[in-house]
Amino acid sequence: MPNYRRAFAPGGCWFFTVNLLERRRTLLVDHIDILRNAVSQTRRRYQFDINAIVVLPEHLHAVLTLPSNDADFSTRWRLIKTRFAKTLPNQERLSAVRKARNERGIWQRRFWEHLIRDDADYARHVEYCYINPIKHGLVSRVSDWPHSSFHRDVHRGIFAKDWAGEPSVDGEFGEA
Repeated sequence: MPNYRRAFAPGGCWFFTVNLLERRRTLLVDHIDILRNAVSQTRRRYQFDINAIVVLPEHLHAVLTLPSNDADFSTRWRLIKTRFAKTLPNQERLSAVRKARNERGIWQRRFWEHLIRDDADYARHVEYCYINPIKHGLVSRVSDWPHSSFHRDVHRGIFAKDWAGEPSVDGEFGEA
């Protein structure tokens, strides 16, 4: 069995990449309200701050900060994934292993996480979230993608509405 090493830092800030199992599906944007509800329900029980988030058709990126006494991001993602999956009809193909474990075939089992180290690392990962729809050819301007906290940050004066960033942000972000 693989030995996954995760950094656990109470009150830490992390960047996450979470993927659908079938990367050609568009469930996340097709059912964006269900995803928002799953996140909202989870936040009510297990508090966390959403510093940045972008939802694409088959994956999402998020920068989240947990409370000062808590490092359990895995429970939060498990609950978000489960709540989202439970509301969708059972139409996905299931492997024998998933059938035997009584699992859905919507999400990849794990996620990619990176503990944010400093302000520059934070800025790089937030910008990566916001530039991602351009990177994937979904829009030509960051402000054209509706499923992003970029719009919240424009409203707060953190980013200009016409911010485009640099399409080639260096670093590892959990994408192939």
